[in-house]
Amino acid sequence: ELGGWSRFPLPDTAGMIVNRYPLCAQGLLRSSSLPALFSRASSTSSVLEVARSAREAARKLAALPLEDRNDALNRVASALENAKTEIETANKSDCEIAAKPESNVAPPLQARLKFGGSKFRDTIQGVRDLMKLEDPIGRIQLHRELDQGLVLKRKTVPLGVLGIIFEARPDAAVQIASLGIKSGNGVLLKCGREAVGSCRAIVSAIKDGLKTSKASPDVVALLTTREETAEMMKMKEYVDLIIPRGSNSFVQYVMQNTDIPVLGHADGICHTFVD
Repeated sequence: ELGGWSRFPLPDTAGMIVNRYPLCAQGLLRSSSLPALFSRASSTSSVLEVARSAREAARKLAALPLEDRNDALNRVASALENAKTEIETANKSDCEIAAKPESNVAPPLQARLKFGGSKFRDTIQGVRDLMKLEDPIGRIQLHRELDQGLVLKRKTVPLGVLGIIFEARPDAAVQIASLGIKSGNGVLLKCGREAVGSCRAIVSAIKDGLKTSKASPDVVALLTTREETAEMMKMKEYVDLIIPRGSNSFVQYVMQNTDIPVLGHADGICHTFVD
């Protein structure tokens, strides 16, 4: 469970394919491949450090009392408000690029990409509304005596670090990060390429807010490239659950190329009614 907020069944990981596309050795001696190789090594090192830091920060976050986690949320909300100009400027740039014909971005996606005005205010209010909810950590959901001296108990705890891949929706970055803080989980965010500028500004503001709280800024991190996402999918020692949003083929790709548990929506639920 995500800190007890939503009851998600963890998928059966049996049969998942690990690192389906490893780095091949035959190209290593070609001089033309060296820049790409060094770039990949640098990317791997960077993502590894981010994931390791998120892991450590998540452990400390999970140990904080509700009051401190709520205080962190309040500071995040204030930091986002203070960074409104920077965030909206970055979002305007993203929207302008997405609107160009050569970007080939569908109109519905362009609409979801916009982040300003009432949408911005409602998102910030959502962070503060989250503070009013009860603590999702440590809730006893089941307490049953099976036999004398043998008690079965189910208690909500944070998962650890969540790798969440989502579409080009800047407001989703705020929502996911806030839920992670409330539930004591670290989050590695990977947004759609169309929203990278917006999400960079948002995550920067979130980290600024966390710097003045008892929660570490490392509890939230942003990945911006497919290469970084591929590296994250290999880091089972630091990432506890991956949640991909996107097409069915993309979700299946993620599930087949990692041995980290994946919560995938696949095709959804379909019903057929015959009258």
